[in-house]
Amino acid sequence: MSRYTGPRVKKMRSLGLNLPGLSRKKISDNALSPGQHGKDPKKKKLSDYGKQLLEKQKLRFNYGISETQFRRLVIAARSSKQDTGAKILELLERRLDNVVFRAGFAPTIPAARQLVAHGHFMVNGRRVDIPSYSVDVNDVVRPRDKSLRLAAIEASLASPSLSLPNWMEFDTSRRLARVSALPTPDSVPLEMDVQLVVEYYSKRI
Repeated sequence: MSRYTGPRVKKMRSLGLNLPGLSRKKISDNALSPGQHGKDPKKKKLSDYGKQLLEKQKLRFNYGISETQFRRLVIAARSSKQDTGAKILELLERRLDNVVFRAGFAPTIPAARQLVAHGHFMVNGRRVDIPSYSVDVNDVVRPRDKSLRLAAIEASLASPSLSLPNWMEFDTSRRLARVSALPTPDSVPLEMDVQLVVEYYSKRI
């Protein structure tokens, strides 16, 4: 399954919550799912499988990754010695496109992914154009000198979508972000139950 490129607010309405990584727009508290006879997603009667799928889709669409990428990430999390659910969330937050977004350099993760893929960012002084690149503690992320004054970056820094997470430090004068710690489940900016994601893949990997 490829990465989602369709209407973003429509997708959030179908999932029943705002996804800050996907869009700066928000759905209303009484938003109905898409369609002429849309229902409140929060009041739908879901099977156990439906609940697991819903939680998995929240993460997949917020972070903008394909199903294949998600499966690989879950496999990596399961092979670690840490709690699988917490590791899944940590690996998602450590993606370079998400770091660029959470640092305030881009309004959404899709926008951050485009900036990274076009070579506008460096990690520890080296240009990295792979959005899925995983940052580590003490890594420094900043735009390249030629990209510092890009209108898109300046506009996002002037009005960031989210506050800076507690695992990251930002130097305003030098326009750089430093990873000061590994992300924790509390760092994820949306309501979800990662244990249901673990259960979803337990029978599929």
